[in-house]
Amino acid sequence: MSAAPDSATGRARRPGRGLVVPALAALVAFLILIGLGTWQLERLAWKEELLARVDARVHAPPAPVPAPELWPRLSREADEYRRVRVRGTFDHGRETLVYTVRGEDAVGPVKGQGYLVVTPLLRPDGPPILVNRGFVPSDRRDPASRAAGQVAGEVEVVGLLRLPEEASWFVPANDPAHESFFRMDPAGISAARGLTGAAPFVIDEEANAVPGGLPLSGGTRLAFPNRHLEYALTWYGLAAALVGVTAAFLWTRRRSGGPG
Repeated sequence: MSAAPDSATGRARRPGRGLVVPALAALVAFLILIGLGTWQLERLAWKEELLARVDARVHAPPAPVPAPELWPRLSREADEYRRVRVRGTFDHGRETLVYTVRGEDAVGPVKGQGYLVVTPLLRPDGPPILVNRGFVPSDRRDPASRAAGQVAGEVEVVGLLRLPEEASWFVPANDPAHESFFRMDPAGISAARGLTGAAPFVIDEEANAVPGGLPLSGGTRLAFPNRHLEYALTWYGLAAALVGVTAAFLWTRRRSGGPG
């Protein structure tokens, strides 16, 4: 069967010639959607490995805090959330309050806006280490309102090693000049408090019986969002839908003898 002539040019028109561009566009979109779905599956594997690694670390017996010569080699992959122990004396006069909000999913009755109490732990056998002692509500930010919790003398701290929080557009920058801290930045906090050679990490203290009940320790969030499988299925579903829509479009155009 010969091709129908084009009414404008009188030339023979090839059926399906005008379908090449939409078909190629659909193919590119399909490959992108498949790539996004596959990337989410790779992220899923990474997240599951992370969760297993963190779970093993937080339930392991506490190890001695890393020696200063090892600090330059600490990494999130190898050291974040390691359970450690260290002895020293709290320097309550140089504590720092880091603003936070304790959400409704937090354990315990104390929730809402408040601060994390970050206190230097002075050690006789090494540089100071900042300890996140836990949460206090806004109306108890004054140390005098929680004097019983200002523990004196040598203590042993057991908790999770935490590296500096990464900067975020959603979290204001720390402003030491105005005593405004929003992000856990060990180097910046140590500099603001005149601590020389302090550790480049913070220890989140585990839950313990603090006299007076504050700070409320043991609040480290260990819930990591893991919706990668859901996202992967969404991308693959869109890819499948695109195949169906494109096939229907091409079949309809070809049957109707659309312009080429």
